[in-house]
Amino acid sequence: MSTDAKTLVSLKNVKKSYDGKTNVIEDFSLDVNEGEFVTFLGPSGCGKTTILRMIGGFDTPTCGKILLEGQDISLLPPNKRPVNTVFQKYALFPHLNVYDNIAFGLKLKKMDNKLMDEKVKNALEIVDLEGFEKRSINTLSGGQQQRIAIARAIVNEPKLLLLDEPLSALDYKMRKEMQLELKNMHKKLGITFIFVTHDQEEALTMSDKIVVMADGEIQQVGTPEEIYNEPANVFVADFIGESNIFNGRMTDRLTASFADGVFKCVDDYEVGTRIDAVIRPEDVEIVPESEGMVKGEVTSADFKGTFYITFVQCGQYEFEVHCLKMYEPGTKVGLKVIPDNIHIIPYDNTINHYEGTLGHMHANGLTVHFGDITRRIDPAILFPGSSMREDKALIGADGNVIETDGRKITAFFDPDKGDMSDDASIGDVVGKIISFYYIGDHYSYTVRSESEEDYVVSDDYLWNQGDTVSVIIPEDAVSYKLV
Repeated sequence: MSTDAKTLVSLKNVKKSYDGKTNVIEDFSLDVNEGEFVTFLGPSGCGKTTILRMIGGFDTPTCGKILLEGQDISLLPPNKRPVNTVFQKYALFPHLNVYDNIAFGLKLKKMDNKLMDEKVKNALEIVDLEGFEKRSINTLSGGQQQRIAIARAIVNEPKLLLLDEPLSALDYKMRKEMQLELKNMHKKLGITFIFVTHDQEEALTMSDKIVVMADGEIQQVGTPEEIYNEPANVFVADFIGESNIFNGRMTDRLTASFADGVFKCVDDYEVGTRIDAVIRPEDVEIVPESEGMVKGEVTSADFKGTFYITFVQCGQYEFEVHCLKMYEPGTKVGLKVIPDNIHIIPYDNTINHYEGTLGHMHANGLTVHFGDITRRIDPAILFPGSSMREDKALIGADGNVIETDGRKITAFFDPDKGDMSDDASIGDVVGKIISFYYIGDHYSYTVRSESEEDYVVSDDYLWNQGDTVSVIIPEDAVSYKLV
């Protein structure tokens, strides 16, 4: 899109809560330009349909503004907005024929019959269903019904068309065809489309701009190429397509160490920086063992029609490779990746950082509260040289009394130091696994407690999303700092 394109829709710091406690949409800000095909992409429950409903007027923001051509429409009812919606369930009227379904909104406006005929005919031409006016809805295929739903939406000539997973009910072949049809319709109409899906391929195929969402927040906004080739974080890298992801560190200029190998790259970060390296499976080349940057053994190879999905075990690390040649399991190989095909993401240093407070001194230590956790620690961790008097007052190295109650701290633990169990009685906090991804030689899990605190833990074993687990954080794994 042109850099001077006119903004049609602006969402400004939009939040949405249904219970007044938990935000399902968190500080959402986005500009959508005229004529763009924008896709909201994310897993189920991430908030993408909620955003669509607020733009359409079926929900109102708890706070923030939704602007259309600069005018605040946050509280405007749906019928007052120049916006039409195509729902997941097409919501066609089975007792009306195709013509009457498409013309329904025009009749409510008491439009002249001749003009209405012209508009219905034009809408049917756009969706390639000329001559279907008198057909019963019940005689149409799923794909044809979807087109009628789109025709009914565009016949009103909206400035903005919202599409809420309209292809989800179609079979694979029909979905592929309708992806191209929708893209062509967008070009013909020239109006703005906002499309909701959890299908990554669908988003990459159809969109000018993709908005990747998770947990009610935007993770990245960009073109399909930017989202795929330059993911902003590990969530995007894992969610969009297949990825090899490895923890590592920068060891030299344009050089990173990960997966027991040293690799040249094009992303430059300070030496020693903790990083996540992302490599797409199609960018890994299998070479003779002696030529590999890392060496390993083929563990499986499955034919997928145009390529083989091949897994190679390199010591404790596993690589997924998409290649044209079949390699038998047990074959010793080398792996090679050119610098341009390695994407480096600085490690997210906000993970497992919690604001907390201090409590009173006790005989067995100083009370600390962070997240859902309360424990007692040696006060010397925060106040070197301190000691406790008989009256349990904490005395600093300078001989003065230290007031601890209510003082603010931060607490941090490395995901590698935590552990998980299905026994709630042995953990520090209990929660549900809300997401996970594979990082080369282990899984990274996010566990959310009932109080909405998140704990990220590394584990070698595969758990399921939705499992209830306890998180175990050893005493010596937590670092504390006074604020």
